[in-house]
Amino acid sequence: MRIIRLSLALVAAVTLSACLDTDLERGLVGATGGALAADAMGGSVSRGVLIGATAGVLCDDLNVPGCR
Repeated sequence: MRIIRLSLALVAAVTLSACLDTDLERGLVGATGGALAADAMGGSVSRGVLIGATAGVLCDDLNVPGCR
């Protein structure tokens, strides 16, 4: 069941990240995705939020495909 929730969270985050224009929007989606992923895997939600937000903000700077 955790794998299904994690997969759905990942798909939602990737899908939404392509529609976002600013670092703030991408950071919020990344934080949400990170929290959901951490909760699904039984990890630290606060650590997931930090990692997800950082990834969301930096994805365009790192030229990640699908991230503008």
